[in-house]
Amino acid sequence: MKEINPMELLRSNLSRVRVPEPTNRIFKQECCISFDSPRSEGGLFVDMYTFLAFGKDHVGWNYEKTGNPVYLHIRQTKKLVSEDRPLKKPTLLAIGIDGGFHNNEPEYEETHNIVILPSYATLPFPSMELPEKVRLAVDAILMAEGAERKEQVAAWTADKKQISAYAMNLRQIGDVAVPSSGWKCAMCDKRDNLWLNLTDGMILCGRRNWDGTGGNDHAVEHYKETGYPLAVKLGTITSDLEAAGNASLYFTVYMYLFLVSFYFGVDICQNLPWVAYCGSADVFSYAEDDSVIDPLLAQHLAYFGIDFSSLQKTEMTTAERELDQNTNYDWDRIQESGQDVEPIFGPGYTGLVNLGNSCYMAATMQVVFSTRSFCRRYYMDQNLKMAFETAPADPTVDLDMQLTKLAHGLLSGKYSLPASQKDGTATPPVKDAKQQGIPPRMFKAVIAASHPEFSTMRQQDAMEFFLHFLDQVGHSNAANPELDPSRSFKFGIEERIVCSSGKVAYNKRLDYILSLNIPLHEATNKQELEAFNKIKAENMSQGKDVSSDEIVRPRVPLEACLANFAAPEEIPDFYSSALKAKTTAVKTAGLTSFPHYLVLHMRKFVMEAGWVPKKLDVYIDVPDIIDISHMHSKGLQPGEELLPDAAPEGEAESSQPVANEAIITQLTSMGFNQLLCRKAVINTSNAGVEEAMNWLLSHMNDEDIDAPISHCVRRAGTDQSAVDTLVSFGFQEEIVRMALRATGGSIERATDWIFNNPKSCAAVYMGMNILSNSRPPAPVDAGLPDGGGRYRLFGIVSHIGTSTQCGHYVAHILKDGRWVIFNDDKVGASINPPKDMGYLYFFERIN
Repeated sequence: MKEINPMELLRSNLSRVRVPEPTNRIFKQECCISFDSPRSEGGLFVDMYTFLAFGKDHVGWNYEKTGNPVYLHIRQTKKLVSEDRPLKKPTLLAIGIDGGFHNNEPEYEETHNIVILPSYATLPFPSMELPEKVRLAVDAILMAEGAERKEQVAAWTADKKQISAYAMNLRQIGDVAVPSSGWKCAMCDKRDNLWLNLTDGMILCGRRNWDGTGGNDHAVEHYKETGYPLAVKLGTITSDLEAAGNASLYFTVYMYLFLVSFYFGVDICQNLPWVAYCGSADVFSYAEDDSVIDPLLAQHLAYFGIDFSSLQKTEMTTAERELDQNTNYDWDRIQESGQDVEPIFGPGYTGLVNLGNSCYMAATMQVVFSTRSFCRRYYMDQNLKMAFETAPADPTVDLDMQLTKLAHGLLSGKYSLPASQKDGTATPPVKDAKQQGIPPRMFKAVIAASHPEFSTMRQQDAMEFFLHFLDQVGHSNAANPELDPSRSFKFGIEERIVCSSGKVAYNKRLDYILSLNIPLHEATNKQELEAFNKIKAENMSQGKDVSSDEIVRPRVPLEACLANFAAPEEIPDFYSSALKAKTTAVKTAGLTSFPHYLVLHMRKFVMEAGWVPKKLDVYIDVPDIIDISHMHSKGLQPGEELLPDAAPEGEAESSQPVANEAIITQLTSMGFNQLLCRKAVINTSNAGVEEAMNWLLSHMNDEDIDAPISHCVRRAGTDQSAVDTLVSFGFQEEIVRMALRATGGSIERATDWIFNNPKSCAAVYMGMNILSNSRPPAPVDAGLPDGGGRYRLFGIVSHIGTSTQCGHYVAHILKDGRWVIFNDDKVGASINPPKDMGYLYFFERIN
């Protein structure tokens, strides 16, 4: 048989070549169904019709499925570079892009070829002999920014401080000369964390931290009294351009614009007052409640006799202090820093590359794929080819495909190799070996597509991500619930409410986690805490902080947290339909089923005044084995009488709704007026503080937000025609009625509410808040896994930092009889797993 010339073969398939348009997504850094890249042994093959990329072991599958024969083969090989090459100083808070952090990464040489399947006929590129259409297509592919990198690069660029809206017309009063040193708060004896108000020159201490350190709130109290908006932190003012951060950038831009102005004869710098900014300082706007840039800072300081050029930085900025607070011994202990951790390689020991604050996802997924249910569903029972054959035309947007890809990446061991061995160089001693890990970009894009927060590069709450992930997995497997691995985490919770009439009501819901309050009064080291608090108070009176090695934290047994969950709780102002009046009821809770995997969430993040999240600094003593058999709920008991329905429908509509006063009190403590709080509680049917807060924040701009409650209630009735209209859109009727109640009956606003309140909708999907007043609870937990109440600890997700919006997550997992630390792409044998510092605890049911 005559061999076909590769060029003739290419020309005969030109119809399967497209020149990409600007709107096309072009993949050229990573295989769509594996973690192969141009640096892998076989390189990467880009389909020149769909612009999807495939590794050498998978490109044949794409040809079989699509018939697309023409591919751009991209191969990168490591360059030999001198080890003493100079390091480039980063100018952007970014990784892997020009101006960002490069971590002395090796350089690679890239080659390109045109490959025609199925014979793998190869033509070199560049070549003038290639058809023009092919040359244009390849040039466009190579010049385009890869789809894998577009979102990552944009999100990695650090957020810039905004110029304060108050800076340009700031009023300055008084005749105050501020000394160059020896500052002290005008209201107390604090000599650190001092802020100079730029309007009247008052020097006052900053905010009090949640643990009692910091200032005494005198600067912010001064703003509340006077309305003077801007303050600068003394000790952070410097003329050093290196320390100024963005100042050098402003100066460079200004010089560029000046030259352009000179060349064209137009002064385009005239309206850019920020060019005067030539130094650095920590400026805070109380009016804008954020750190800001004051372009006229030098001028504002000169008013008080302060010469910018003569000052040197002597104190940490707010950002530096936050960073310093995170680098204490807790950080080191959770990450096991300083320990001679033995790296581990092989199947099940693959690290995940941090994509930029993606540690919450990495830690969670490592634990999830250590469970038999997820391992079986996406690895043992489904290979990559099976998933690819059933995936849509674009496998990058298919959750099932990307979960299978992630499972094979983590569990196969293919990518769990020392970085040096993967590059083909000599393997260093084991203790120095570093794992390259896999970047879960496509998985993150898919799982976060329906969530506005997880699609960003900001730090997130691992617990919220875990719930979102399991919810998405459940929807993905809705057609085959017997295959759904998320069910192994699901269980039922039953709340029993007894009012003073003796009659009962039951609430039932489903959940994936058991969220536990931490009763600090149950601490087992109260004497040590009392002694520490005395020392701390003495130090604070002298203006000193307590060193990290002196800190004593409360130790609370896990048993106390579980007991607190099941303990009776009084509900004041409970409306009893039996008594037709408010009374005090008692609520208890229990589990209706015990899942295969029990996840305990420690509520370390609490809300303080002003709806500010804070983290409890506490240790939880967690045993390796727990028994929660006593927490099994009993359901409706013989002789119990259920509370009757509240009232006939007509009577209920004519009477004013009863709002839970406890919820109103919590909302008013956050600064909202009582009318708005009562309206929010009524429109969310006393569902809780969070639901009322969500309603309130989404309706602050409503035209009738200040209307009397009776008007709001009349409008909140669920018109059946509106219900039918929204149900025809595909929404469930229960969700439709909730949305209409929350939005006053408006179809348009109800539609927006459904899309903007996924958590509340998910509660309905999962059968939450099912109140059975006149009949036994519906079996919402039917078919869920159930068994004994004894569990063994196998996974811990720990958090380092002061809030869910910052810090770092690390996972520790019990594998093959030993604890292993998963710290992004670092995988090693754990020497001292921080069992008392967990945020999420994962238990497996024993038999």
